[in-house]
Amino acid sequence: MTDTSSFEDQQVAWTPTGGVIARSQLKKFMDKIGARSWEDLYAHSIDDVETFTSEVLEFLRIEFEPSYKDLLDTTEGLEWSKWCVGGGLNITEMCLDRWDNDETRNRPAVIFEGEEGKEETVLYGELLRQVEWCAAGLKQNGIGKGDAVGIHLPMMVETVVALLAINRIGAIAVPVFSGYGVSAIETRLNAVKAKALFTCDGFPRRGKNVNAWKIAYEAVEKCPSLERVIIVNRLTDEPVFSSPDPKFIHYKSLIDLFGKKKPELGRAEKTSANDPLIILYTSGTTGRPKGIAHVHCGFPIKAAQDMAFGTDVGEGTRISWVTDIGWMMGPWLVYGALILGGTIVIYDGSPDFPEPDRMWDFCAKHRVEILGISPTLVRLLSTKGDDLPKKHDLSQLRAFASTGEPWNPGPWRWLFEKVGDSKLPIINYSGGTEISGGILMGNFLLPQKPGSFPAPCPGIAADILDEDGNSVGPGEVGELAIRDTWIGMARGFWQERKRYLETYWNRFEGIWVHGDFAMRDREGHWYILGRSDDTLKVAGKRVGPAEVESLLVADDRVTEAAVIGVPDEIKGTAMVAFCVLRNASGPPASSAPADELEASLKSVVAADMGKPLTPKRIHFVSALPKTRNAKVMRRVIRSAFLGEDPGDLSALENPDVVDEIGSLRS
Repeated sequence: MTDTSSFEDQQVAWTPTGGVIARSQLKKFMDKIGARSWEDLYAHSIDDVETFTSEVLEFLRIEFEPSYKDLLDTTEGLEWSKWCVGGGLNITEMCLDRWDNDETRNRPAVIFEGEEGKEETVLYGELLRQVEWCAAGLKQNGIGKGDAVGIHLPMMVETVVALLAINRIGAIAVPVFSGYGVSAIETRLNAVKAKALFTCDGFPRRGKNVNAWKIAYEAVEKCPSLERVIIVNRLTDEPVFSSPDPKFIHYKSLIDLFGKKKPELGRAEKTSANDPLIILYTSGTTGRPKGIAHVHCGFPIKAAQDMAFGTDVGEGTRISWVTDIGWMMGPWLVYGALILGGTIVIYDGSPDFPEPDRMWDFCAKHRVEILGISPTLVRLLSTKGDDLPKKHDLSQLRAFASTGEPWNPGPWRWLFEKVGDSKLPIINYSGGTEISGGILMGNFLLPQKPGSFPAPCPGIAADILDEDGNSVGPGEVGELAIRDTWIGMARGFWQERKRYLETYWNRFEGIWVHGDFAMRDREGHWYILGRSDDTLKVAGKRVGPAEVESLLVADDRVTEAAVIGVPDEIKGTAMVAFCVLRNASGPPASSAPADELEASLKSVVAADMGKPLTPKRIHFVSALPKTRNAKVMRRVIRSAFLGEDPGDLSALENPDVVDEIGSLRS
């Protein structure tokens, strides 16, 4: 069994004041429905999920035309739940049209800053017009309801416009990471038979221009279903394609020559609440990419609910998340903030360029209130100096938020103490693309411990199960699961019905098994211990890689670590660790320092975990293979190290490191 004593010893680091609680969106919701406490609210939300969901829809002021006939339909089984059946809903009207009045149309909807210094603010009324023009342009170019349209753009104003314009005409958005290579783009576009693609000329990263157009063009050549390619100018106003081929259209022409001539075509298409909205591709941690299908009344509603109740976003709140449109947090940010009437604050570029305090300067300049930031980025920024955040006026910040990977104690403490002055909560958030957001999430009502989740999200019947499907007690480790449906649940994998069921539903009848190991402490705080398929059994004891990794990165010499299991004749499985050293581009220059450092780090682990759970080897590498949303791909590390097929690598930010790891095989 995994040793959970380190989690049991965690102390509360942040407790909300009465004023913070009273002003929160979650407290307003509780007062509205008559919930006397968090415990009352959560019990109500899972005991009567239909009533709770109807109350959320009312709180978010989601309007249906016509009204839905049935709030929930499970006639095909819980796995294929449908919400708001019979209701008419085009979610872009809830994001845009409702704010087009004298009181709110002149509020900022999107604030953008690029690495090169370009800035742009778009008001709600202006954003609606731009989306209408873009939607009209798409329609006049033969794109319509049910068509799949790819988005291969960095985070900027046009990315927000493209996403909403696609949805506005009833088409299906298919975001792909702006940094993807040719194979990853064409694989996803061909899988959905995309009819159009938004791409760009390029974008700046660390002072150099990335030629996104070259990559996109090569992918387009391999996608026979594409009829239109819309090219956004990010780097220059000059056209990147001069051929008369009507397949290629510059974004400005789409707006000016088509959209503005017939803006009435940009009115919202009549769509059902259950019409497809977006297909979000995720590589997960194993296997080939999965196309997660979501509908108008699913992903955006769950995003807005979590954003309001977890990160306390309401009308006028400025929220920023360091993300990409190809990661679920990109669309989550757009839909959630606009439904709530908030302001999306976007930074596109390297967050420590040209100066290491760029992120803090950005937050101060644009008065960011909620900052979504990954532990990986915090680890990077913490090496730049404790004094940098203090050089900027961060008084508008009310909270940090984080998702995508577990925290190590050191980076969490640095963000909490050095940036937040030990006064701001770090809203930990865990779920997934298939969830439309969170299973577990902090909020402004509950005390927080470092790296923990104070509770599940309202409306999510979360549990931790043993191998037989029974709930485990405090301090015990098990599979994170959900025992009932929720409005943001995926509508399956795109054209892979069987794979969807096998991935989440076949383990225990009527129960969603998420694939994470988790535990609760005796005070009710939850912890994610890593993917269950990553968890190791060493000498008869179950060990989460994150436990050993946290010990390694607590050493000042190590910035990142990943632990895998390899076959061992004596223990069955032995641990091998891979570490990235601070201020180093690779392993120590000679074997003697490497051997000494390896022995030293092994002794650190042995002192805490015991000698039987000490890594067999510790290797030093220049980087760890990660997806572009900062998830360490342990399956790739293991496969490369053992000389096995690593599977799909298209989501990797740094595929070159796979060969480096493979070269360490003895």
